[in-house]
Amino acid sequence: MTQNNFILSKALAILCLASIVVITQGQITPSSPSPLSKNLATKLHNDPETLSQVSTDYGHIVHVNASAVFEPTSVYDIIELIKYSNSLAKPFTIAARGQAHSVDGQAMAQNGVVVNMTHLGDFRNGSGIIVSDKYADVGGEQIWIDVLHETLKRGLTPLSWTDYLYLSVGGTLSNAGIGGQTFIFGPQISNVLELDVITGKGDLITCSAGNNSEAFYAVLGGLGQYGVITRARIALGPAPSRVKWLRLLYTDFSAFSRDQEHLISLNDTEAADYVEGLILINKPPFDLSFFPASDQQRITTLVSKYGIVYTIELVKYYNPNSEAKVKEEVAILVKPLNFVPTFLFEKDVSYEEFLDRVHSDELVLRSKGLWEVPHPWINFFIPKSQILDFNEGVIKGIILKQNIIAEVFLLYPMKRNKWDDRMSAVIPDEEIFYTVGILHSTEINKVGVVQAQNQQILQYFKNAGIQIREYLTPHKTHEEWVQHFGSKWKLFEKRKDEFDPKKLLSPGQGIFN
Repeated sequence: MTQNNFILSKALAILCLASIVVITQGQITPSSPSPLSKNLATKLHNDPETLSQVSTDYGHIVHVNASAVFEPTSVYDIIELIKYSNSLAKPFTIAARGQAHSVDGQAMAQNGVVVNMTHLGDFRNGSGIIVSDKYADVGGEQIWIDVLHETLKRGLTPLSWTDYLYLSVGGTLSNAGIGGQTFIFGPQISNVLELDVITGKGDLITCSAGNNSEAFYAVLGGLGQYGVITRARIALGPAPSRVKWLRLLYTDFSAFSRDQEHLISLNDTEAADYVEGLILINKPPFDLSFFPASDQQRITTLVSKYGIVYTIELVKYYNPNSEAKVKEEVAILVKPLNFVPTFLFEKDVSYEEFLDRVHSDELVLRSKGLWEVPHPWINFFIPKSQILDFNEGVIKGIILKQNIIAEVFLLYPMKRNKWDDRMSAVIPDEEIFYTVGILHSTEINKVGVVQAQNQQILQYFKNAGIQIREYLTPHKTHEEWVQHFGSKWKLFEKRKDEFDPKKLLSPGQGIFN
């Protein structure tokens, strides 16, 4: 057998997903699949090492075996793969995998094909990120830290960020992409001008609000259900060079939430450039690395005394020639706030250092072997009107009482009018709502305990009649997905029928498969 025939034979074996066999008179016999091109054959891999690399994700909880990994060298390879699957009597499913920072198997394809999007970036020949005066054209496989570096060379920057930048552009845009700037600019999906998308039918579509708009709105926040994002045009603005970075500590939740809501209500000229809330719960050791060493003991004493300390993190951008002005602006911002006296802390760092702050934590955790561990996270949006109930019923009534404490606990408000309801992402109906991220890192033998607490939190919301919307949503039953999307479900389903009628894409979400 020649090498080419061997490769072709291997790939055909890979694609003998259950779809390429039929039962004849009680016996399993090969069916007649459509011809597989040499191009596809050479880019499909099913060796144990390659399959192992895509069998889990950042969550390290779900483990799923794909039948093959596809390593494209062009957008047209992905088109060919999707069209090939569509040509089969029983198509195989396809999952696009970027940085695999999902935590519940969302980027996996059991017995299907995983597309290694990072491989595509290796063949862009410098065209993965192209920066112009007002926007950047970015490959869906590119990561945000590289987008930052390329745009800063031109004195420009995207406007809306996630806290962690080593995520793929296509990945965050398939969810929403949220962070401390969302209350000003909306999520990352609100800052996209145009997309190139390969649909579940294998069609390459360029879409925007004014061109193929149904595909544009479907894909943004669409959980990968409608297409593979191969290019996104991201809006840019002038980049600052430095930031004033503050943390203010609270022992009263009402003051903490009220002050956050005040900060996001200010007009653009008065407002902070970033607002997030963090929660410290009395289970040492705490991460106090932000604070001066000389103050860490009194912060620990404060947490021990009250059990919970709430933290507002706010930032003001500036350039060196405006430092005197920004000091005045910061003083005006904090003057009406009701934090614990003397518990205000400030740093002055570069814009890039601030945006890339989580990576520093990652390097420390990796050095200790604490990064590649299970992450049974729970993320959701909750209406402002229910936030005090959340503090009493969940933070105090469940988390503090059980003493099962997440290493990172985020809670901060957003504005509904900064989101576009035509997009697939779902959020609460109230104008002001909070995002909550309870981000556990744990040992494998403790995953069940944390997941049980997560379920108890969700059950609390049901019992209390609190209408939350989960974010980075884990696997659900079909009925639960219908409930999750609520009034958007019929549109979500209609768009699936239009752009991926054979239900090939993103099977790991469990929505249609």
